[in-house]
Amino acid sequence: MSPASTDLLAPFPRIRLIEGATPVARLTQLTREIPYAGDVNLFVKRDDLMALGGGGNKLRKLEFLLGAAIAEGTDTVVTIGGLQSNHARLTAAAAARVGLQCEIILGRQVPKTNEEYEYGGNVFLNQLFGARVEVAEPGIAPLERARERVAELKQSGRRPYLVPTGGSTETGALGYVSCLHEILQQQQALSITFDHIVVANGSSGTHAGLAAGLCSAGKSTRIVQAFSTLFDDDTTRQKTAALTEATLAVLGHKVAVPADDILVDGSQRGAGYGIATAEMKTAVLALARSEGILLDPVYSGKAFAGMLSCIKTGTFKAGANVLFIMTGGTPSLYAYRDAFE
Repeated sequence: MSPASTDLLAPFPRIRLIEGATPVARLTQLTREIPYAGDVNLFVKRDDLMALGGGGNKLRKLEFLLGAAIAEGTDTVVTIGGLQSNHARLTAAAAARVGLQCEIILGRQVPKTNEEYEYGGNVFLNQLFGARVEVAEPGIAPLERARERVAELKQSGRRPYLVPTGGSTETGALGYVSCLHEILQQQQALSITFDHIVVANGSSGTHAGLAAGLCSAGKSTRIVQAFSTLFDDDTTRQKTAALTEATLAVLGHKVAVPADDILVDGSQRGAGYGIATAEMKTAVLALARSEGILLDPVYSGKAFAGMLSCIKTGTFKAGANVLFIMTGGTPSLYAYRDAFE
């Protein structure tokens, strides 16, 4: 982590869940599958390569969220997500690492009911990590049920801490403020400057953290190009701008962040959250067969497809340095086997 990031984030409780900086690697073989990808200098930030729980972007958020929870004296972390939630899986793993109980309330957000989706992938891993898992009844929002569960735990003498969808709060977003400063340090080591940073945007925390980090470093938030996977692009843009402002506020920066400065593209979302698209499948197969790297089907697969579209159409100019954030989510691939048949 850069000295600037250390100073910026020092006031916040933090539990270390990641062993050092994640690597940045150049994609040199992808042009065997998609020749036009060679029009730019394409790099990946491997936030999927983390030792704990299968890795992924949520661990950066959980460093600060669980740090805050432990500082408050909690003994149980309660969180929510879709049935194949990567965030839920990593919350369970992180809670096990730091000795907290974990309870997860899942909701059915995706119209998939096959056995692999219902019981495999992240659902199976939640159980391996020792979490108590409950699926919300039809018509009951997971957050509503989670709040009820928090009240029940308090009545029984427990000290619960509620983490909302994706860990996407201003506290959670601090994880990607840290990541942005890590990227700036890696730029120096590589002697390059990234013209574009591409990332999937679901619950907005990763994008907002990167944007807040850019603001804190005196740089434009428009460096980040996100592809929305959960909400439509306008809703995502508004949510991300608000969370960026809130994150900057906890850092002591009262800065207005116009929504127009938050770049969100909704073209890859398809029919809805978690629903496979042809473009996603093409991207997943291309990267797997050229670089041996796995994209997940819900987030990074769609964002990678969007990035390829930006290269093909010239939105990213020839010769540009482009960094793709690999946010993890590999276990959910096993729940989507039918989509690739």
